[in-house]
Amino acid sequence: MSRDKVTKDKDGFQTGNVTLISVAHFLHDAYSTYLPPLLPLLIEKFGISLFLSGLLGVIQRIPNLLNPFIGIMAERVKVRYFVIFAPAVTTIAMSLIGVAPLYIVVAILLFVCGLSSALFHVPAPVMISKVSGSRTGKGMSFFMFGGEFASAVGPLIVVAVVEVWGLSGTLRLIPFGIAASAGLWWRLRKISIQQEVYSSAAKIDYMAIFRQFRPVFLNLGGIIMFNGALRATLILFLPVYLISEGENLWFAGISLAVLQVSGAIGTFISGSVSDRLGRRTTLLIVTIASPLFMLLFLNSEGALRIFSIVLLGVALMSPQSVMLASILDLDTKHKAFVNSIYMTMSFFVSAVMAMGAGAIADHMGLAKTFALFSVLSLAAIFFARRVPVKKNHPLT
Repeated sequence: MSRDKVTKDKDGFQTGNVTLISVAHFLHDAYSTYLPPLLPLLIEKFGISLFLSGLLGVIQRIPNLLNPFIGIMAERVKVRYFVIFAPAVTTIAMSLIGVAPLYIVVAILLFVCGLSSALFHVPAPVMISKVSGSRTGKGMSFFMFGGEFASAVGPLIVVAVVEVWGLSGTLRLIPFGIAASAGLWWRLRKISIQQEVYSSAAKIDYMAIFRQFRPVFLNLGGIIMFNGALRATLILFLPVYLISEGENLWFAGISLAVLQVSGAIGTFISGSVSDRLGRRTTLLIVTIASPLFMLLFLNSEGALRIFSIVLLGVALMSPQSVMLASILDLDTKHKAFVNSIYMTMSFFVSAVMAMGAGAIADHMGLAKTFALFSVLSLAAIFFARRVPVKKNHPLT
C-alpha cells in the first residue's frame, strides 16, 4: 500500500493497515508457541520436573521486564523495524530448541525468543491504535486474532515436524521465519501511518505518567494475576496433562490447537463487543465464565471435554483484546510507554504464576492444580468491576 493512499471507513478504521499488522502478529507468534507441545519431549529428554518446566516459561518472559524501557525507546526510534525483524529472530531461536544439548541451552534460546517478542509486542499494538480510528476495540480484535490463531497453528506445525523428522527436525522451520521478515520488510517499511512517536520535550517524567494511571495498571494487573494465570497455566501444561491422562502427542497438540482457535475467535469477538457493551461489562462476563468452564473441562470426557476446551478458549483469551483496548483508551500521548507497562504485567506475571503452578503440580498433580487456580481466578471479578469506563461510551 502506498504512502499516499489509505482506505478508511467512516470511523477512521484503516482495514488494510490493521490487517497487515495483524498478519505480522500471526507470523511472529506462530513460532513463539513451540514450547508447550515440545514440553513433554523436553521433560523426557532432560529428565526435568514440572517446576523446571514451568521455569522455562518464566525465562521466556523475563525480557518483558525491559518493556518499559522498550516503550520509551519506541517513542524515539522507528518502531516498524522491531515488527519487521522479530519473526526471523524468534524463528531461529525456537527452531534451535530441538537440537539443544542441554537444559541451559534451551533456557538461553527461550530468553532470546522472549527479547524478540518484547521488541515486537510493545510497538505493534500502538501501531494498531493509530490505524483504528475510533474503533480501538475492533483493531485489537484483529490484532489479537492474529496472535491467537498463530498460537493454534504453531503447535500443530511443530508437532507435525517432530512426528516426521524427530525433535531435531525443528531446524527445517528456520527458512520460513526469515522469509516472513523479508516479506514484512517489503510491505511494512513504507506503511502509510505515523509509526514513530517522537518526543517534543527534552525530558519526560515517565514516573509521573505511571503514577497517573497506576489504578488502571493495578486493576488490570489483578485480572492478569488471577484470570490470566489460569490461562497461562492451561496453555503451558495442557499437553502434559492430557498425555498424563493417557492421550498421545497428536491428541494433545490438536487439543491445544482447539483451545487456541477458540481463543482466537474469543479475542476477535470480544474487542468489538467491548466497543458496544463497554470494557468493564465485557471483562466481567468472561472472568465469571472462565472458572466455570475450567471446572467443566476437569469433570468431562470425550466430546464434552472437547466442547469444554472450546468454551475455555473463548472465555480465557477474550480479556486480552479488551484489556489492550482499555490501555489504549487512556488519555495520553505516550501510548507506547503505557502499553509497555501493561505488556510487562501481561507476559511476566502470568508466567510466574504458571511456574508456581508447576511447583504445586509436582506435589498435588495437575488436575488438582487446575481446580485450585480455577477457584483463585474468581478474584479477577473484583478487579474487573474496577476497570475504568471509556469516556463518551454510549452505555455510560
